[in-house]
Amino acid sequence: MNAKFTEISAAADYIGPGAVEVPLYQTEITDLVRRRGVFGQRIKQVPATGHPSRYFEETAIPSPAASAGFVDPRNIVAPVVQPTRVERSVPLKALVSQINYNLFDLELGKQQSQFAYLQAKDLADTVDGVLRTHDIALWNGTDTSLSSPTTAQYYGVASQIAAGGNSLAIGAGESIVDGLKSTVAQMLSNTSYGVRPTAIYANPVLLDLLDREMKSEFNVVMNTKEVEGGMTVKTLSTQAGDLPLIPEWTLPYTGTPGSGSAVLPAYIVTEDLIEYHWLGDANPRVFQLGTPGSLASQHVVVKFGAPVVKGASYAHYQVLVTR
Repeated sequence: MNAKFTEISAAADYIGPGAVEVPLYQTEITDLVRRRGVFGQRIKQVPATGHPSRYFEETAIPSPAASAGFVDPRNIVAPVVQPTRVERSVPLKALVSQINYNLFDLELGKQQSQFAYLQAKDLADTVDGVLRTHDIALWNGTDTSLSSPTTAQYYGVASQIAAGGNSLAIGAGESIVDGLKSTVAQMLSNTSYGVRPTAIYANPVLLDLLDREMKSEFNVVMNTKEVEGGMTVKTLSTQAGDLPLIPEWTLPYTGTPGSGSAVLPAYIVTEDLIEYHWLGDANPRVFQLGTPGSLASQHVVVKFGAPVVKGASYAHYQVLVTR
């Protein structure tokens, strides 16, 4: 075995008379890495009833038809009615991540005392990594069915809303503002359901285009509103009131805006009808495993659950803007 040695000059920044300069680092690591999305922090978190998690949805009230409900007051024959309820379910999914700490590296870091907080930070970052993946999949999960799962991912909220059938396309020469406002009015005019949308989610790029249109076409600066979590967003005046325009970076778009062929989606949603059904705990849980022969410290982060869009066919709307 041939031993190899490295001269200190290979590690030192400078060696000279009375001076040996070696690399030192700031103890704080610059960290502006994006973590959570907004949507996952605003929707309802409810415990799952099982696997799959089940619920009932009423699709019609027990109302007699006009031809049968009105009768001769001297010859009353009451029509028989019954409520219409449909069973729904959502299969739960598993989201897992693991981080291992080498015993040698842990003790070396402790003895150096330069990055003493690093173990806790890396574990917290692992949890944030699970939540980031969770937030992205809330909108964009690749599953295609709640009754017969096709992938291990969530059935994304965007896909559930699109599958509900409510979709509007706004062409390159059409007004984004008019399209959104008329869609909200159409939702409110539903004679079968008492729809009341609460927010509009879109990529910040689309919301910027909307803001520019308001300024150039209507000479109007949109109002602002503080939503949950202390976040201030702009609002759009609609027949449902001032709806917050929530920028959501997890919502992707295709193409280059301004090219005339880019498609940017927006989602008009009733947030109370979008739920995340969790198992065990709404937050990720951290489990420390037993120490193996390698003496590595192993931590596993687990999250069980799945999102479901109730009333996908009437309480929410997909708007596809071409620019």
